Amino acid sequence: MIPKEMRAVEITKPGGPEVLESVVRPVPAPKANEILIKVAAAGVNRPDVLQRSGNYPVPPDASDLPGLEVAGEVVATGSSAKIYKPGDRVCALVHGGGYAEYCVAPEVTALPVPKGWSLTEAASLPETFFTVWGNVYDRARLAPGESLLVQGGTSGIGVSAIQMAKATGNRVFATAGSDEKCAACVRLGADTAINYRTQDFAAEIKAATGGKGVNVILDMVGGDYVPKELKSLADDGRLVFIAFLRGHKTELDINEVMRRRLTISGSTLRPRPVEFKGSIARNLREKIWPLIDAGKIKPAVYRTFPLGEAAEAHRLMESSQHIGKIVLTVQ
Repeated sequence: MIPKEMRAVEITKPGGPEVLESVVRPVPAPKANEILIKVAAAGVNRPDVLQRSGNYPVPPDASDLPGLEVAGEVVATGSSAKIYKPGDRVCALVHGGGYAEYCVAPEVTALPVPKGWSLTEAASLPETFFTVWGNVYDRARLAPGESLLVQGGTSGIGVSAIQMAKATGNRVFATAGSDEKCAACVRLGADTAINYRTQDFAAEIKAATGGKGVNVILDMVGGDYVPKELKSLADDGRLVFIAFLRGHKTELDINEVMRRRLTISGSTLRPRPVEFKGSIARNLREKIWPLIDAGKIKPAVYRTFPLGEAAEAHRLMESSQHIGKIVLTVQ
């Protein structure tokens, strides 16, 4: 039986974590191409924090509730949905609404829960894996045997990128803000981890690659990192932005870009159409899910919080003390 109402967490107004409040909302009904998921767990991501603070506008067709990834059991399907049926265990990239007991998802952005993974662990996958695939593999065209530098290696995106790239046969470098976090990056699969507080990552990359640099950099920092990143790239290297924690403006040496044939790109995922996200889901299921099932990629959940303690989860996210994913559990 699907109830008419559910518990959820909403953003009452732009502000700090305290503006997250538990509420009662109607259970959403799936559209023709959607599935309704009874949520067991929902991942917490940096865009949730930005949305809460008023710095990440909600698309007009999206739920106002935060939450971009969930895992749980399918309990209902739309008239055109054919991939999943009630009772299937899935994790899904959603267009908002994840901080709730029930959430709708386009069925093409749902994936089966990997073998041996709990629903809590599976909830840590979609948002970061879709982001990494879309940027590192699609936009930056990372090929087997090439090298990748992941800025912010212990973030949710970072732990996903390190593990995915290592599993696909790449040499992986990562930066982090402490020796403890660098050690965690190495445990996750990074060949070399650089403490950006005590080391110059550009110099370390050059030394480790015999002066050549890396083929791809995944950057969520921006700002004054960019000139150093250009120097850290190999000829024909690709720099791809997914955030700009140190600012969205920088100085750019166009001559270096031209002379060394560098490519600079970036993207945001949430505004993209369902069809685009569905194509990423198909690539993940074909190319990455077998690596997960084979044990080459492991869960990286740092801490869980009950749904009603979403504010505490956001405080932890903003402290940047976590190593891996933060997940809300729904009882």
